Amino acid sequence: MSETATTPVTADFWFDPLCPWAWMTSRWMLEVEKQRPVTVSWHVMSLAVLNSGREDLPEKYRDFLAEAWGPVRVCIAAAQKHGDEVLGALYTALGTRFHNQGLPRTRETIEAALAEAGLPVELADAAESTEFDTDLKISHHEGISLVGEDVGTPVIAVPGPTGERIAFFGPVVTPAPRGEAAARLWDGTLLVASTPGFYEIKRTRTAGPNFE
Repeated sequence: MSETATTPVTADFWFDPLCPWAWMTSRWMLEVEKQRPVTVSWHVMSLAVLNSGREDLPEKYRDFLAEAWGPVRVCIAAAQKHGDEVLGALYTALGTRFHNQGLPRTRETIEAALAEAGLPVELADAAESTEFDTDLKISHHEGISLVGEDVGTPVIAVPGPTGERIAFFGPVVTPAPRGEAAARLWDGTLLVASTPGFYEIKRTRTAGPNFE
């Protein structure tokens, strides 16, 4: 068995709860945790911050980004008040509602997710507040600085074999692989990401996110 499959590792995962592709990757990472000695540490990044100031975006995507501020602000507020360890459960509760159930991105939906995660529903107040925006931007830039501005969410970072940090965007995959297939994708992703000078593998998407 390879060293990748046996060495315990913490994988830092930056997400925006509104991104369906990040959601798919996050569900894959939960499978990886079952198959490899990997522990995911969740962090918040923001598509709204990433695209701030851009004038070339379609109106539909601008509307999406306007809605994207609320959930990430709530996630940052929850982490600030109750510790980063609450982010995994809160992300799952939010993502299940936004993506699997297709619920609107309203205060009611956010409050239900907070309650499921065992958090005070009053944290939903943060969605309409700028109080936590500085901390949000710090968390966002911590992740995006590892991979560059020309990617999105998710960003994953792991310790490299000689102590350096290996970070990458994605992988973008649908549906989320399960079982040993999830483990093989993890092993392969680490292999290419740790190759000096490696930057990109890509092909045109022919299917949308499959949340089943």
